[in-house]
Amino acid sequence: MKIEMKAVAALLMALCSALIFAAETEYVVVAPAVLKDDAPWQAVVDALAKKYNAPVVTFDKDVSEAREKLASLMPHYVGFVARPGECAREYVMTVHRMLRKLNDDPYTDAIWGIVTGCTPADAMRMVEEKEPLIIHKGAAGTGIPMEVFDEARMYAEGQAGMYRIKTPDGNVEEHKDGPQDSTKELVDTFNEFKTDLFFTSGHARESEWQIGYNYKNGYFVSKEGTLFGIDMQKKLYKIDSPNPKVYMPLGNCLMGHIPNKNAMALAFMGSGGVRQMCGYVVSTWYGYGGWGAKDYFLGQPGRFTYAESVYLNNQALLNRLEREFPDKARVEPEIKGADDSNYMNRVGQAVGASDMKGKNKDLVGLVYDRDVVAFYGDPKWEARVAPHELPWEQKLTEKDGVFTFELTASKAVKPARPPAALLPRRVGKVEIIEGKDLEPVVGALFVMAPKLNEFEAGKTYRVVFKEVK
Repeated sequence: MKIEMKAVAALLMALCSALIFAAETEYVVVAPAVLKDDAPWQAVVDALAKKYNAPVVTFDKDVSEAREKLASLMPHYVGFVARPGECAREYVMTVHRMLRKLNDDPYTDAIWGIVTGCTPADAMRMVEEKEPLIIHKGAAGTGIPMEVFDEARMYAEGQAGMYRIKTPDGNVEEHKDGPQDSTKELVDTFNEFKTDLFFTSGHARESEWQIGYNYKNGYFVSKEGTLFGIDMQKKLYKIDSPNPKVYMPLGNCLMGHIPNKNAMALAFMGSGGVRQMCGYVVSTWYGYGGWGAKDYFLGQPGRFTYAESVYLNNQALLNRLEREFPDKARVEPEIKGADDSNYMNRVGQAVGASDMKGKNKDLVGLVYDRDVVAFYGDPKWEARVAPHELPWEQKLTEKDGVFTFELTASKAVKPARPPAALLPRRVGKVEIIEGKDLEPVVGALFVMAPKLNEFEAGKTYRVVFKEVK
């Protein structure tokens, strides 16, 4: 009897340990070991780990050293803590590639983000955010879907003097007689309007954003974590906007690259109050890796968080490569650190594209975009648009180990990106039971229907699958 009781006790202890382990590996923090000698930054690591009861994985020289430990933990989320200068282009690209190699499929195995800032205090503000950000106000230096915001302000990048204002009563006013120089108006969207979301496109580099795309206008610039507007008369406007917000520079070159403390991204995170953003770490041209995040986030308002939207768009890109270019989909062109000027050519050479015409352009563009969009912020923190009417309804259920993904649109609609859902738990290899005609793909964390590129009004589409050993 005593032996049986001991066996039961041992089993209970094992079960408890398994539950604790599972809870701990929901989130993992990754940081360079050298931070133990930098108390303010180590405090950021400790606070993030405490926030989610998460283990910390450290590395000595290269973030890729964390791969083996991450593969053993298989976290749902990974928060990478890094100081300015530690998370530049090569780091971002390495993280993308590493997180696709935690298992055997070609998809990214965790939703991830880089927690950084010009100062430890800037990074700590990302960590300390606990309440969800529900986005009601939007502002932009280019076109945005005004209908998803309760209030919004948009200043055109392609037409001097054109702007739109959405007022709290729902009216949208369009004006074409505004000032050619909209610098102060855009600064005011931070300091006075206190937007929840800022969206930009157009010409940019690590140290500035040009407000006008094809006409003269002012600039946004940065200096060691502080964001400024400079108008055409060289008047300087400081941006001091502490309310939490997200930034979407989806069409900008280099806005996600952080080579030093003067990077624009750090200034948006600093005096700009940004808690999450994504952006290219290279010059952008093909655009799939950036603009698709808008389609998931603003095109399906309220359905996905910002981090989930960026993650799903990258999975859609990976799936398109697998479907259209299976023999080239996993080619990884050489990374050369600070030099991105020849990256497009290196991609072309790596995939054997002799020109940039037709399918070759798509192949080069997708491989080019695959690893060069960074996401900054705590990836588990919830920032989403306030719920609005959605272009289609969808639900994901699980019963007795069988998942059912159902989608129905009340009217005909063409989704801009493949319909998808996040899974409630990690899955391994699966068997498709129903919906094979949609060519569904199931990754560890998501299900996607790439062939569902047009909904018939009132028709229900269904994908049913189960995990198999």
